[in-house]
Amino acid sequence: MDRIRLRVVGHSGYGGLMSTGLILAKALENLGFYVVGDREYPSLIKGGTSCFTINASHNPIHSLSHTPDILIAIDKPCLVHYFHTLRDGGVLIHGYERTAGIQDILDEAKRRNITVIHQNARDVVKEAGGTSRMKNTVLVGMAWKALGLPFEHIKTEIETQFARKPKIIPPNIKCANIAYERADVGTSRDLSVQVPKKNEKTIFIDGNHALALGAIHAGVRTYYAYPMSPSSSILTHMANHAREFDITVKQAEDEITVANLTLGSMFTGTRALCATSGGGYDLMTETVSLAGIIETPFVCIIVQRPGPATGLPTWTGQGDLNLALYSSHGEFARMVIGVSDTEDAFELIQHAMNFAEEYQIPVLVLSEKVIAETVITVPPFKQNTVEIKRGLVTGKDLKKLKNTDRYEVTESGLSKRWLPGSTRDAYYFANGDEHKADGTLDESEAAGEMYAKRCRKIELVKAHTPEPGIYGVTEKADISFVGWGSSKNTMRDIIETYAARGITVNYLHYSYLWPLHTDKLKVFFAQNQNVHLIEGNHDGQLGGLIEKHTNLEFAGKLLKWNGRPFFLEDVEAYISEQLADNR
Repeated sequence: MDRIRLRVVGHSGYGGLMSTGLILAKALENLGFYVVGDREYPSLIKGGTSCFTINASHNPIHSLSHTPDILIAIDKPCLVHYFHTLRDGGVLIHGYERTAGIQDILDEAKRRNITVIHQNARDVVKEAGGTSRMKNTVLVGMAWKALGLPFEHIKTEIETQFARKPKIIPPNIKCANIAYERADVGTSRDLSVQVPKKNEKTIFIDGNHALALGAIHAGVRTYYAYPMSPSSSILTHMANHAREFDITVKQAEDEITVANLTLGSMFTGTRALCATSGGGYDLMTETVSLAGIIETPFVCIIVQRPGPATGLPTWTGQGDLNLALYSSHGEFARMVIGVSDTEDAFELIQHAMNFAEEYQIPVLVLSEKVIAETVITVPPFKQNTVEIKRGLVTGKDLKKLKNTDRYEVTESGLSKRWLPGSTRDAYYFANGDEHKADGTLDESEAAGEMYAKRCRKIELVKAHTPEPGIYGVTEKADISFVGWGSSKNTMRDIIETYAARGITVNYLHYSYLWPLHTDKLKVFFAQNQNVHLIEGNHDGQLGGLIEKHTNLEFAGKLLKWNGRPFFLEDVEAYISEQLADNR
């Protein structure tokens, strides 16, 4: 099989859904598979239908299929909810004891040639001397048997998963072993996979952890946040590493305080960072305007979830591009960067910190729930490849400074920045009112020159940021796409899938969303005659931005806004429809 597709389903907060998914995902990863895993869950402390989807392959993969080969059901309600996603000819694994209650599903499974692997989980747990919470480990044992993989590898992962609770390791292993030995896999043997021979070293990490590590690598020494899904785990990761790297991590009382602490820290010379989601960022926007007028660097990560208001707080989307572009009052230069995966997250946050300081502007870094929480196999991050650039006047040059250097009106829009107290002679006012070159209040007509000076920096920023990148063939593709964020991951897999079918697909990807680069985009349109937009929002926000700044028109738009990411099947269905229409 090119791709192993598993889905574990169960209520949130009950029965070990998360541990079951992680045990299987990490065991496959440790065996040498390339793994992608993500969890869907409702905004409930407990209850609601949830799943943990895992795809694994001998070759690198970047996204998920919505249709599993193996469905592992922890409880009946979630089995009923997710059963329709299981492919025909797949495998259903469950430990439900009252099978008469799911007879309609068992009958449908027979009609669809689905193999059912079942053991009474309660009885197995009792025999193993475990507790009812160990029923999920029984399912792990059956699933591992269905894959035809050696038990010793799943045993090792169970030991690792419960290392902090050594007393429960033996009964958990016994539950899995009994289930593994007794599982009647039947015709599911065609799912058996060979253990890959992977020589390269890899890591298994999610996007929020990658952002935290990238920030630490960039020299961030203060981190502020108020917990808000799906950004909250960045706070956890930063706190976990705080003592090791001498970082101050503070959970503030609200996002207004978070933003002001971040800006104040940057003003005094400490590399500071904050993160939130859309609703939290709404509260920060006055501070972002303050950063714009006092030309002090400010970096905020916005991990997107669907809105408006509370929206879908535990789901994913790309609906906050316009928020990042147009939030705050007045006009001033800003940057908007969109990360797409863990490698991107680690590197782009480092560039974001540099750009903020070098050009004295707010930089907003957009991520998404699916990026934040998806665990994926990637090569180890390349370290020390992004030089830290503070953009500060230092050393002997401090003695040459004049008060008016701080906000001097220049052709580029960039003036000299130094830290308060770093020089004895020159000083300035960081004034939230319009001001002169030294920061003193100015409400004369000449204030317009300072306003224009700040806006001119956007051209400077544009000149020093890269054009979008292209995946797949450069020109004459059968169908082409333009997008940003997590869309890249699905498109990378789609490009390879269709290449094997003799159909060429290419994709132009934006990491630097604002200021908008259009030169390469125009060439891409000229060289490809069937260009479509792919975006995880209702209005096609990047598409609208492109159309506003160019005369280009998309042949079609693949948009999704229901809180779910782009699965392989979404893009495959769209391509099939579009290519059929063009014949």
